[in-house]
Amino acid sequence: MRSKLFFLVVFIVTACAPKPDPNVQVQVAVASTLAAIPTNTSQPIPTPIPSPTPFDLRGLFCEYQFCIGHPIDMAFYDVTAQQNPAAPNSYSQGILAAFNGNLFIQTIWQLAPGAADPQFLLDLILEDGLDTRLGAPDVKLIRDMNVIYTPIASTATSLLPYGGAAAWTCGDRVFAWKVYSPQADNTQALFDLALARFQCNR
Repeated sequence: MRSKLFFLVVFIVTACAPKPDPNVQVQVAVASTLAAIPTNTSQPIPTPIPSPTPFDLRGLFCEYQFCIGHPIDMAFYDVTAQQNPAAPNSYSQGILAAFNGNLFIQTIWQLAPGAADPQFLLDLILEDGLDTRLGAPDVKLIRDMNVIYTPIASTATSLLPYGGAAAWTCGDRVFAWKVYSPQADNTQALFDLALARFQCNR
């Protein structure tokens, strides 16, 4: 009898209780669903990448696993191949020349593993009886290369009486450079231009 009475009381209380509002139930269900949806992580702000500086090939000779600068209005040619087409320049040795009405430039190189002093190639590029050194040579260490530079006077042509000559080591090779010019004050700048763009495989 008591259990019947208990069920009757529960039934009356349940029947008299306020009914839940269906709008509230929908709102709760929508809020629960939205809370369960994973949120996207915001994309990181892209870091601007600087645009690469264009590589300028004007006034640059690159072959035989080295590059060297030269005036834009000149171009080197392979002297060795012109003298002997069967034996052109190579990695181990060669001669390049460039000229116009106002300048003559020559570059030579030779394989010399272990050589630290480039003086022997400076002596080789200077022509006996034509090229005369002026003053003491300037010796420097530039980008891990032993470099010797000397101003010269030349009797090779009366139009180009001034000049400069240099030699340096790079890797297992020694390089030498020479210029004839109508004026003395630009020869060092021409060499600086050549060496500033010089690179070699070490």
